[in-house]
Amino acid sequence: MNLVIVDYKAGNVQSVQFALERLGVQATLSSDAETIKAADKVIFPGVGQAASAMAQLKARNLDKLLPTLEQPFFGVCLGMQLLCTHSEEGDTDLLNIIPLPVQHFETDLKVPHMGWNQLENLQSPLFEGINEKEYVYYVHSYYVPLSEYTIAQSNYPEPFSAALQYKNFYAAQFHPEKSGAAGSQILNNFLAL
Repeated sequence: MNLVIVDYKAGNVQSVQFALERLGVQATLSSDAETIKAADKVIFPGVGQAASAMAQLKARNLDKLLPTLEQPFFGVCLGMQLLCTHSEEGDTDLLNIIPLPVQHFETDLKVPHMGWNQLENLQSPLFEGINEKEYVYYVHSYYVPLSEYTIAQSNYPEPFSAALQYKNFYAAQFHPEKSGAAGSQILNNFLAL
């Protein structure tokens, strides 16, 4: 399998790469359009701030390329948020692939939402072999509200989208690469799509 991790200097690419290696899978790190287009599957990790991540994508013309991809695509954490339309973080226009907003947590709980939280209402082959109430690892201050594209949710304290699917675009707000056996299973399920 030709698996590419999008490298745009805003991703937690090393930890994703190591998680895949633990599964016996080699991935290519690339920001090259032709390499990404030729991939069987694409993983789009991200950490940091929406506006600077979008600037990195635009500098590489990836903002034009990524919405056109038709192979299975998996956005992780900020990589999920960047697939949406607009973020309250820095009032930033995003890739506009999934027609949803990204909002800041308005809660008395500590923000960022950081640590282990449960997955509920699982609705995708991405979660094959994953139990309801399984714990996964989060680090985020912004979230995507529930919608018709939500394929899993968590609560902090209100429900939010833990994962999304729109056409060939899958995405997780949590970090599968830091979520132990459950995260490995989710990555395996993506590779099997």
